[in-house]
Amino acid sequence: MRYAIAPTRREVFFDPDDLIVSKTDLKGRISYANRTFCTISGYTEAEVIGQPHAMIRHPDMPRAVFKLLWDAILKGEEIFAYVKNMTKAGDHYWVFAHVTPSFDAQRRVCGFHSNRRVPKRAALAAIEPLYAELSGIEAAHSNAKEGLAASFSRLSAIVAAKGESYDRFVFSV
Repeated sequence: MRYAIAPTRREVFFDPDDLIVSKTDLKGRISYANRTFCTISGYTEAEVIGQPHAMIRHPDMPRAVFKLLWDAILKGEEIFAYVKNMTKAGDHYWVFAHVTPSFDAQRRVCGFHSNRRVPKRAALAAIEPLYAELSGIEAAHSNAKEGLAASFSRLSAIVAAKGESYDRFVFSV
């Protein structure tokens, strides 16, 4: 399902005491969204349950960041990331996401759980240009797979140059 919502360039904010929570199945379809998720995104619970979490993906978000995220959680690892989401009205909001896999009784990954907090504005000053660079790399390729590979390679090189893991990199900005 594609969403034909045009970004407005208006940013919306949420309270630092609020926590946006959602759960998805292995395909990324939303199985739970808390009240804060619905309030900030502008969707009702009925509108989001069963829908792909990508329904709130902002077009400025580089696919390489989501590849990194999916690679980690499918291996059963947690990950932290800054994410720019889009509301039903086309406004955007930034989050600092902590995504963890959920496990069944046999310890197999069966879904994902994400808690999102208000991000540090100073960190966004470093993240926004990085994401713009990665998105530009992706857009420069006519083949989406090649664009993703090039963008992911650049992101990996940036993290490697810092001599840290991605999580440490995220916490260092």
